[in-house]
Amino acid sequence: MEKIISGIQQIGIGTPNEKKAFEWYRKHLGMDICVFQDSAEASLMSGYTGDKVQSRSATLAMNLQGGGGLEVWQYTSRNTEPPSFNVQLGDLGVYGTRIKCKNLKQTYEFLKSRDVRIVNGIEKDPSGSPHFFVKDPHGLVIQMVTGNSWFSNGSHHSGGIAGCMIGVSDIDRSMELYHDILEYDEIEYDVTGVFDDLKGLDGSDQKIRRVLLSHSQPRKGSFSQLLGPSKIELIQTFDREPRRIFGDRYWGDLGYIHLCFDVKGMDQLKKECNAKGFKFTVDSKNSFDMGEAAGRFSYIEDPDGTLIEFVETHKIPIWENVGWYLDVKNKPPEKPIPKWMLQFLRLSRVK
Repeated sequence: MEKIISGIQQIGIGTPNEKKAFEWYRKHLGMDICVFQDSAEASLMSGYTGDKVQSRSATLAMNLQGGGGLEVWQYTSRNTEPPSFNVQLGDLGVYGTRIKCKNLKQTYEFLKSRDVRIVNGIEKDPSGSPHFFVKDPHGLVIQMVTGNSWFSNGSHHSGGIAGCMIGVSDIDRSMELYHDILEYDEIEYDVTGVFDDLKGLDGSDQKIRRVLLSHSQPRKGSFSQLLGPSKIELIQTFDREPRRIFGDRYWGDLGYIHLCFDVKGMDQLKKECNAKGFKFTVDSKNSFDMGEAAGRFSYIEDPDGTLIEFVETHKIPIWENVGWYLDVKNKPPEKPIPKWMLQFLRLSRVK
C-alpha cells in the first residue's frame, strides 16, 4: 500500500492536570469532542521515559468544525516536570501550535473577554497573513490564524489544529523530513531577520530564519476532510546556541510532546523513513488499543530529536453508548469517510 498522509491527527500536550487542561481547551478553543479517554502504561515509550515504564492518562480532544486534535496527557506514576530554563523562539522542538479561526478579530475579542493571556495584538506574518499569539495556563504558545477550510458549522470562534511552529538547528537539513517525507512541499516564505509580528514571544529580539511550509496537494485518506490542511513553520536562531526543549526531561513532561500524523501505508512509510535516515524508534507493529480506539503507531525523530508520531487508525468510537465503532482498517485507503458519518462524533461532545 502506498504512503498516505491524511493530515495532523493531533499534537500531544504534557500537563500536570489532564482534567483541568481539557476543560481549558474545551471552553476557550472549542476542543469539546472527547474521541477517547484512556489510562494505561506507556510500555513502548520507555526509551523516552528514563528506561522505565511509566503510567499515564490521556484524552484526545477535537473540534468538530475541523482541524487536528490535542492529546492531553498526564503522568500518573510520577510528577510532570516543567522546563528547567526559559524556552525561547528557536529552541529545538514544537514551540507552538496553530489554531484556525473563522474571524480573527472576533476570536481576539472573545479570548480577551475570557482573560486569556494574549501575547500581542493582531499582526501580519511575512506573507501578509494576520495572526496573534496567546498562552495557555502553563505558558504554552498558541498561534491563532485565519482558517479557510471547515468541516462543519459550529458556534465556536475557532477550529482545531492547523499546524505548528518547530525550532530546528538547520532548516535545510530539516527539510528532508518536513518537505520531502511529510509532503509540506510549498514554501510560502523563507525570510531572515528580526520580526515585529513575533514581539512578545521570548527570543523575538534575536535574528532568526523562518520558513513557512504548506502542502500543494489536498490531503487524502479516511480523515482528510476532518483534519483539513495545515502549515508548519520552521524556526532557526543564529544569535545563540538553541536548547532542546525536552533535552533534560521525559516525553510526557510539560510542553508539546509530539506532532502526530494520521497515515495509511505504515510499512511503506517505514521504508521511506529508514532509507532517508529517519529510523522508526518505536513501532507497535500490530493494532494497539487506546481505550475505545485502536490502531498502529510509530515514532521517528527529526534531525534535532523532536518526536514525530504516525498513527494508522484501525477503529474509533462513533457512538459508544450503542456500541457503534467505525472500522477504518479495511476501507479504501484514499477515500475520505463520509462527513455525515463523522458528524456522529458530536455525540461525544463534553458540555
